[in-house]
Amino acid sequence: MNFIDILVTYKFEITIALLGSIILYLLYYVYEKDTLYSKNIRSIASVVEDLNREMFYLKNRVEEATKKAELQNKKGMSDDEIYQEIERTVYDMIQPLALTLKEVQASVSAIDMQLESRIANLENGVKQISIPSSIHANDDEKIISLYKQGVSVETIAKELHLAKPEVEFVLKINKIK
Repeated sequence: MNFIDILVTYKFEITIALLGSIILYLLYYVYEKDTLYSKNIRSIASVVEDLNREMFYLKNRVEEATKKAELQNKKGMSDDEIYQEIERTVYDMIQPLALTLKEVQASVSAIDMQLESRIANLENGVKQISIPSSIHANDDEKIISLYKQGVSVETIAKELHLAKPEVEFVLKINKIK
């Protein structure tokens, strides 16, 4: 038996092995990307934690500035001057925080776009995987009908141009053999 005869005889098994290999590769790819995204999410979480800490410190500084302004008010500042001083102080403290927040938003948007692109690529790849053409309902019905008529598995395989294991598989699936 030469190599081509072996391929023809075991084409169903080879097809299943190839499909299994493709699925394993896709699972490995998804696992690697999930690891990368988890790392990115952890770094973003760290940045958010730093931002929360910075907000806490800013809140404390605003309270101190308010107290300082109240003390200065007692020294003769008008309400408008106090309000403007507080506004300037708060703006100066929030400006770096706002810039960092914009950077985080841009990073999250970029990661989101990458995820959507990669998911679309994976979906397209999975859609291209198809079931072998030899396994169809018509072949199943023919196999079952011929077997019930007493035709041997080998003869059915030759007549329908299928591998013997494919015929046996269809009979087992339909609980006939």
